[in-house]
Amino acid sequence: MRRHSFDLVDYQILQELQADARKPAAEIARKFNLNERTVRNRIERMVEAGAIRLTCIVDPAFFGYVITADIFLEVDSEREHAVINALLAMPEVSYLAFGQGTQDLSIEVRFKNNEQLREFLRSVLPSIPGVHVKGYALVPRILRNIDEWMPPIEEFTEE
Repeated sequence: MRRHSFDLVDYQILQELQADARKPAAEIARKFNLNERTVRNRIERMVEAGAIRLTCIVDPAFFGYVITADIFLEVDSEREHAVINALLAMPEVSYLAFGQGTQDLSIEVRFKNNEQLREFLRSVLPSIPGVHVKGYALVPRILRNIDEWMPPIEEFTEE
């Protein structure tokens, strides 16, 4: 059962905003033969519902951060809160999530070169009390990132 009442018009608006979040409501309205106020109201409703956030996405490669790695950690349960706070404070960490196991964390990190990644794996992470690096994987290319995800169109049709 769906917890929202979005329709195909909302889906079209979302597609336009995903392609260009700065696209004016007037331009979206013209494209779909809608009233500009309707478009603005629908965007505001989706924001207020928590369905979307209008934000800025930074391209790491533009700033020279071309090395990406997924790192899998095991964390001492008594230190979990402190470890999470330490990881959240690190600008290298672009993603942090609980893993499948009760003591597992998964992070994604960004660096300008392999030496920075090596230092992070060999020195920075092991210096955090309660952290054990279980493994890591270099990510040569991200094919779809969270900022490109959309629910299927069926989420916007009548049930």
